[in-house]
Amino acid sequence: MDQTVIPAISTYGKLKTFLSSEKSYGLLMDFQLAELEKVVASMHEHNKKALIHLDLIKGLASDQYGAIHCIQNLKVHGIITSRPRVIPICKKRQVLGILRIFLKDRHSLSQSLNLIRETDPDVIEVLPQMPHILPYITKQVNKPILMGGLITSATQIEQCINHGAAAITTSSCDLWTLNIKRKEDTYDL
Repeated sequence: MDQTVIPAISTYGKLKTFLSSEKSYGLLMDFQLAELEKVVASMHEHNKKALIHLDLIKGLASDQYGAIHCIQNLKVHGIITSRPRVIPICKKRQVLGILRIFLKDRHSLSQSLNLIRETDPDVIEVLPQMPHILPYITKQVNKPILMGGLITSATQIEQCINHGAAAITTSSCDLWTLNIKRKEDTYDL
């Protein structure tokens, strides 16, 4: 994927903006389960790839069964989750399994690295955005990393990409048009 900014889409207005953009991947969150089929179908009609934030869809269980529903019935391209048990479901069904981790101290970093080794996700999403930790994480687990959480400027995106993030996720529509070039030695999705 040649996309360093992944739009986090939470409203129909943002969906419309995304559908008219050149971006291929979009991350769906904050929609209701009843809306999801229509939203994902609209993305498919526009040749877009839907990533579902399993933990942030209203009315959808953020477990293996919710993941199976999204994969089998909606034909999503990938799932972002903080639930480790969902990752094997994604791998078995050959969609991107993205494990979201929250880093607040050294202990949470150590626990997260162990969890990544155990579950072997395709991609990791790290929150909050702290670019300086990316080289260390990459060296420990050798996985592409998305970075998210309160990214509000092009400078923050550049810092994340230049420290090794494959891409960033943001709900700020103003940043969706950016395509910051990454260093050659970083990952691609």
